[in-house]
Amino acid sequence: MANLKEIRNRITSVSSTMQITSAMKMVSAAKLKKAQDAITAMRPYAEKLTELLQNLSATLDGDAGGDFTVQREVKRVLIVAITSNRGLSGAFNSNIVKEAKRLTENEYAGKQVDFITVGKKGNDAIRKTNTVINNNNNVFDNLTFENVAIIADELVQLFIQGKYDKIVLVYNQFKNAATQIVQAEQFLPLVPVKSDVAQNATDYIFEPSKEEIVLTLIPKMLKTQLYKAVRDSFASEHGARMTAMHKATDNATELRNQLKLTYNKARQAAITNEILEIVGGAEALNG
Repeated sequence: MANLKEIRNRITSVSSTMQITSAMKMVSAAKLKKAQDAITAMRPYAEKLTELLQNLSATLDGDAGGDFTVQREVKRVLIVAITSNRGLSGAFNSNIVKEAKRLTENEYAGKQVDFITVGKKGNDAIRKTNTVINNNNNVFDNLTFENVAIIADELVQLFIQGKYDKIVLVYNQFKNAATQIVQAEQFLPLVPVKSDVAQNATDYIFEPSKEEIVLTLIPKMLKTQLYKAVRDSFASEHGARMTAMHKATDNATELRNQLKLTYNKARQAAITNEILEIVGGAEALNG
């Protein structure tokens, strides 16, 4: 059995760790509320914008989307992996890296697959085995629509210039604080949506033409789609970290209680030995 000093040191160490994990849990909980409100407020707008675009596109010819809908033979694929800049969030980052690896080895096997990363953790892991053409760690320092739109413009140009035939977003979709769903979402080219609502769109007079409206909405929709993905990932990160720190705090509490029990037993044994030695010494003197 370890001596009392070693057990006391371990109790002190575990208690310090527990204070840190508890503080990180509370910080993540506070940040999660703001991030959750942001993504919850944004989703209806993004969904309505997509629905509007689908309604218009359903009444147009297949090539009305211009360069955004060009279907080419897939030889070069660009994956945008969205992770975080910090760890201590359970499997949040590793799940994205695993999904990116699965896409590379299965769905896009035999094709050129490059990456653009958003977040330091994903960049550090992916660049070991794959080509990362750009990394955007600073987005989370000031997460605004304008900063994310710059990345969306870069992706659009890479596709229009023919450098990549397909662009895919891989990110964690926020469901709740304990659940994040890994998504692999096609960004470009836009997939034509066959919808039964086409007849509803014919009841309106459009000014300017539907073609012009669609070509104006598509870039905005793509920026909104990427911003929503980054916002989803940001909220998921704080949810995952809060859950991970909550579990770590519970484990530290349990370990500290076990160590205290061990310490009390060791202390009791030491006191008993001292009493026995005193009694034995007293009997020896009497003898």
